[in-house]
Amino acid sequence: MSGHSTYEPKTGIEKWLDSRLPIIRLGYDSFVDFPTPRNLNYWWTFGGILAVFLMIQIITGIVLAMHYVAHEDMAFQSVARITRDVPFGWLIQSMHANGASFFFVAVYLHMFRGLYYGSYKAPREVLWILGVVIYLLMMATAFMGYVLPWGQMSYWGAMVITNLIGALPFVGDAIREWLWGGFSVGQATLNRFFSLHYLLPFVIAGVVGLHIWALHVPGNGNPAGLEIKDPKKDALPFHPYYTVKDGFAIIVYLMVFATFVFYMPGVLGHADNYIEANPLSTPAHIVPEWYFLPFYAILRAITFDIGPIDAKLGGVLAMFGAIAILFVLPWLDTSKVRSMRYRPLTRWFFIFFVIAALGLGWCGAKNPDDPFIGGLKFVHLAQFLTAYYFAYFIVILPVMGIVEKPKDRPASIEASVLGEDKS
Repeated sequence: MSGHSTYEPKTGIEKWLDSRLPIIRLGYDSFVDFPTPRNLNYWWTFGGILAVFLMIQIITGIVLAMHYVAHEDMAFQSVARITRDVPFGWLIQSMHANGASFFFVAVYLHMFRGLYYGSYKAPREVLWILGVVIYLLMMATAFMGYVLPWGQMSYWGAMVITNLIGALPFVGDAIREWLWGGFSVGQATLNRFFSLHYLLPFVIAGVVGLHIWALHVPGNGNPAGLEIKDPKKDALPFHPYYTVKDGFAIIVYLMVFATFVFYMPGVLGHADNYIEANPLSTPAHIVPEWYFLPFYAILRAITFDIGPIDAKLGGVLAMFGAIAILFVLPWLDTSKVRSMRYRPLTRWFFIFFVIAALGLGWCGAKNPDDPFIGGLKFVHLAQFLTAYYFAYFIVILPVMGIVEKPKDRPASIEASVLGEDKS
């Protein structure tokens, strides 16, 4: 897709380096002269936003690791010391804590965009799969990072989630004891989580490199779901057109981020996490961070045995299955049309899917036994939304690809921009 390189070294140093390590050529071909569909909208800016926030999280995390004490008797106080005594520690800690939430906001919008515009379809299956791998690594990193402040919700969240892993047959107990480093959540657990939380962001950065590489082979998708036929008419060089556009979006997103960092630093966290962990005092309602809530709701929605599978194991399998199903999505959607812009009926099902995902997040934050409407409880709503979540991938997308007649699509990307003839 990128075609023949147009980079020409000008200085002697550039020529010397290009003949030995063509790193400048790689950057030029990837981020300057790369042909990009001319019809991209602002939904395509979240990849750049995610790259910026990955750097923010790594840099602030390294600084915080210099002052954090991974000891069950001192971890909570060390976080307080960072915010009070370390120069600009309050800023770095706030950026890191809120950066995790803004990272997940961007990745969810990035994923929903991919689902709507069919970015997972051939020839971009590997690109999509690498994106799901990044998402899994993000979830693991965020979960372990949430435990490090050693507050009440951190401690009991680790206790609940690691106990659930023990429900897996054959390997569950071994994995749980390895994570614990003993027979309960304690000092060894904190050491393991701190070590892995520090390591995984660099693994994420490596997979992001593969993700970008996989993107540059087939090229960007676009709202029309069409491939570039004539680079001179259908595409624009990435710089300056999309560097300026993405730069503007990144600045706007950072302004919203700064509002939370400076004026609402703790609003996205749980109040109980400002209480030091106490193994003898269980919080009334244990909930994870907001970006895990939909999967937490799916976990708690399985309150019944499924044949030989008991409810606890069924919930764990459903929770992990909700992510695992994304890996096979490119083969579940049978439609040859990528963009839901031209699939009006499927678009409605997608809107309901987004509502279901948001609804699961709402259910995850509620007590499952609290009343919802009439005699129904939140657990009943979560069960209905969980059923729709899986039905969307397993039933709706395969069937709609067969029975739905898509609308006519433009003949080219240029035609989609100019609103010209359909074919």
